[in-house]
Amino acid sequence: MITQNDKLGKNFLIMIIFMLVFPILFSSISILMLSIHFSLPNIQFKSLTDNKMLQGFSTIFLSIILEAFPFIMVGTILASIIQIFVTEETLAKIIPKNKFLGLLSAALIGLVFPICDCAIVPVVRKLIKKGMPLHIGITFMLSVPIINPVVLASTYYAFSNNIYIVIMRGGLGIIGAMIIGNVISIICDNSSVLKKVDMDFQHHHRHYHHHDSDCQCGCGHSHYNSGKKHNIGLTIMEVVDHTTIELNDVGRFVIIGAFLSSLMQTVVPRKYILLVGHDKIYSILVMIGLAFLLAVCSETDAFIARTFVGQFTTGSIIAFLIFGPMIDIKNTLMLSETFKSRFIIKLIFVIFTVCFIIGAVVNYLPFKEGLIL
Repeated sequence: MITQNDKLGKNFLIMIIFMLVFPILFSSISILMLSIHFSLPNIQFKSLTDNKMLQGFSTIFLSIILEAFPFIMVGTILASIIQIFVTEETLAKIIPKNKFLGLLSAALIGLVFPICDCAIVPVVRKLIKKGMPLHIGITFMLSVPIINPVVLASTYYAFSNNIYIVIMRGGLGIIGAMIIGNVISIICDNSSVLKKVDMDFQHHHRHYHHHDSDCQCGCGHSHYNSGKKHNIGLTIMEVVDHTTIELNDVGRFVIIGAFLSSLMQTVVPRKYILLVGHDKIYSILVMIGLAFLLAVCSETDAFIARTFVGQFTTGSIIAFLIFGPMIDIKNTLMLSETFKSRFIIKLIFVIFTVCFIIGAVVNYLPFKEGLIL
């Protein structure tokens, strides 16, 4: 029989292997594949180190991974602690009933409860099922991953201690989330967005509340009942277990995102990147599309965004940093487990519209370049 100590040790080992060994192995394989494709047929080992394309790819890829690593660790550990010790009921009590104050509180609560975008959807799902107004839940979901202190710190570090980019990301993210939440309150309501199975859950939740506190949510995160009294060993095991799951979710998307970003900047001719990247409209569309498809955790996306500075417009980079934490392909799939497709389409459209407008406004600011360089 596997003991708790064995499970704890196994999870620690998985964390170390996944975050240290796998990125190095992945980058080595990627470099080898690129060398086979782009180098001469009679390639020798020396040409691997002399190939500028491979050098550029490996430099960009490994710099993203290594710089993001400490923020991944801190972010996942904090998110795990929040998930275990802070209940949805606690969050619901903090938010005022007044519409404007509710939106503002929901938008700012991420400063206190640093939950990343990889774990926010299951939390919001439960809050809305338990009766939280839809617009409050959506504002909470969109804003928290942006103003998470770890996210703001990683953005500050990634952009060479530039406080202006942090203010723009945090401030415009809060404003955007509140606008989106207000629009959602006008065009949707709680009763029309949940799938039937979740509406049944909401109606009968009071009867079954004591059974589901330790269940597994659709995203694979474990949500422990913080009301239970745990000994120190069990609590540590829960934090490590949850952190391991978070690392699995976050790490793979960071690696994929870093790989695609590095590949794009080394394989695609620079003239084509600049042709699109310097256009005030197309650049925003491209970066929003990248944010949706890459699905990189908000705690590390700034390191990827930083590699596009000088190649893409300031507004497009801001749009990338705001749109990605709000919605991406993985969060869309998680939302589809609870919400109707029509609502998800409306939500994505509203998020896209608001983020596009924010990016366009930034692009037309006369002093925009000095804010991000």
